[in-house]
Order: sequence, then structure tokens, then C-alpha cells
Amino acid sequence: MQRYVDQGRFPFAATLIARKGRMAWEGHTGYSDIEARTAYTPDTLARLYSMTKPVTSTAFMMLYEQGLVHLDDPVSMFIPEFADTQVLAPGAERLDQTEALRAPMTVHNLLTHTSGLTYGFNQDLLSETYGANRLDFGQRAGGLAETASRLAGTPLLFQPGSRWHYSVATDVVGRIVEVVSGKTLDRFFADNILEPLEMDDTSFVVPPSKMGRLGPCYAYDPKGGMPVFPTGFGEGEVDTFSGGGGLISTGRDYLRFAEMLRRGGALGDVRLLSRHTVSLMTSNHLPGDVDLATLGPSAWCETSFTAVGFGLGFAINLNPAQSMLSASAGDFSWGGMASTYFWCDPKEELSVVFLTQLLPSSTWPNRKELRALVYQAIVD
Repeated sequence: MQRYVDQGRFPFAATLIARKGRMAWEGHTGYSDIEARTAYTPDTLARLYSMTKPVTSTAFMMLYEQGLVHLDDPVSMFIPEFADTQVLAPGAERLDQTEALRAPMTVHNLLTHTSGLTYGFNQDLLSETYGANRLDFGQRAGGLAETASRLAGTPLLFQPGSRWHYSVATDVVGRIVEVVSGKTLDRFFADNILEPLEMDDTSFVVPPSKMGRLGPCYAYDPKGGMPVFPTGFGEGEVDTFSGGGGLISTGRDYLRFAEMLRRGGALGDVRLLSRHTVSLMTSNHLPGDVDLATLGPSAWCETSFTAVGFGLGFAINLNPAQSMLSASAGDFSWGGMASTYFWCDPKEELSVVFLTQLLPSSTWPNRKELRALVYQAIVD
């Protein structure tokens, strides 16, 4: 990871590794703000982007454990507008070429990204529409309720359950958490996840007293250098709490969350989920037990999705040899758009968190290289 900083590929690189319940390695190098020459320190704040999604999935499953929601519940039970959502017809070339839903979109479809929703940065027929209509749940999109309602008026890319396609689905899960709990998503996170786990530096909004700890996000420039990327996340007022990508955190905070999952839902005396629920979340939920390469894109980030399944918020390694990754069968992981990444390996009693701030996440093969570095260091 030092090499990435030395070669000017990352502004900073921070790696935290816990094994058998103890910190095995914490290393960092580089600058949180290159121009200001502000060195990265363990309390530096970073935008998690899609590493927010496992937190939202955890929030939903806490409600699931209380019997308040079910995985096969139609999304329209909580957001009625989705009852009338249309679907693009096969081979559609225009947005008015639609057909009716063959079956309701369920919460399970949302959690597994098989809902038919998309993202504005995806290369598909709906991407431009998402961007033009602020359907990516940016922090000033008008609120989760209003954004989800507008989203329901846009056609789906495909019939729910028929494909895997990365999307704003987890943001819709965040709205369902609000509807069921009666709390805003930021308040539910704080009361039920962040405060119990003592994740004191994790939030959707960085208070003024901590703004000096939040550096810029950077973007890859094929011509050289790392220009600042004007993300806006974590700064100023927020009216839309993006459960798909809005959290700001530190490596140490997120490692506590990862360790809670790795240990089966508990950290110390604090239990958020039962071990059975975590097992359910970290099992492959794709139809027919296929991998992501079969049901979705052949590659979405810098690693192949061959022999990698998907659970309720995580990628699941189904076969390390076929995936050609250093891993254990059953380890679960996810990353964020700014090249952040984490994984948990219950067999090795291992949790790893990697932070930097460079978009897009497919720029360098740091995730698979970090896996190789970590696993080769295990000697017992």
C-alpha cells in the first residue's frame, strides 16, 4: 500500500487488520489533503460511499429480528407508489416502451440488487434519467420519502429477480427503515448501531468541530495527477440520508462494525444481531446459487465476479480457487466508490478495513493485492 502512495496513485493508504479479536496491524501513509500537506492520522475522516450499504442492511435486519418486516414483503407495503411501477420491455430503446410488473418488487430484491433499479453512473438506458431527476439519493435530493416516491415513477431496468444490477436499492431500504421504525435513518443508525458500538466518529454530517479532519476526495486522471473531486458528501446541510453511500467514518470506527459482523452480530457485551441472522445475511442469495458473473456483469470493479455470490448487503466468496482471490470460502466483503474496502473472514477470525479517497474504485487492483498481502502474512 505504501507503493500506491509513493507512486502518486493514492493520496493516502490506511490498512487496519484485526485477527482473533485483537488488532494485528494498523498502518497508514500519505496525506488526507495533498495541497495542504495534511498527513493522514487514525482520526482522519473518510467518505465510505457504498460501505454504508452493509450498515443499512444491518439496520433492516434488526427490524426483521423483531418481526416488524419480512424479506418477501412487497416494497409497496412501505412505499405505495411502487405498486404501479412499470418495467422496460425486453429490447426497449425508449423509456415509454414498458410492461407491467410480473411480480411485486420485494425487500429481498432490494437487499440483493435484483430489483431492477440502477444508478446514474451505470451505462444503461435509465442512467441519464436518474442523473437528470436526482434519483441517486444525493445528500440534498429532497429527502428519502420524496426521492423514493419520484424513483417509483421511473421504469425498472428489468423484471425484479431476473438479474443482478448495482443500484440505489439500498437507499430504498433506508427509507423502509424510516417508515417501519418511525425514525429518520440517521437517528436509527445513531440509536441502534453507532452509539452501541461506540462508533463516535461515524455520521452522515460532519460537525464543524470535526471538519478539519475531513480531507478532499480525489479522482484518477489518466494524464497524471489526482485532481480534487467535488463530492460534497459530509459537508454542509443534508436532507437526504443516503443508506447507499452517505456515511463518513474512520478506519477504527468501521473496524468495530466489521468485527461485530465477523463475530456473529456482537462486539463485547453489545449484541446487534443473532449469529443466525448474520449467517443468513452472509449466505449467497442469488437465484439457483449462481455467482455474480452469471446473473450480472462479468466484472464491475477491478476484480472478477466469477465464483462470487451476493448476500444481504455483501459479496460472498463461493470458491477461492475459481475466484482467483486470496480468500476463504464464505468470507464476505464490500467496497466504496472512493476505493475503500473491507472484508471479514470468519474461518481465519479476520477483519480488514482499507481506506483512501480516490474515484473510481476500479482504478487500481489494490483490493486483490491487499488480500494477497494479508493472507500471505498468516503463519499459524
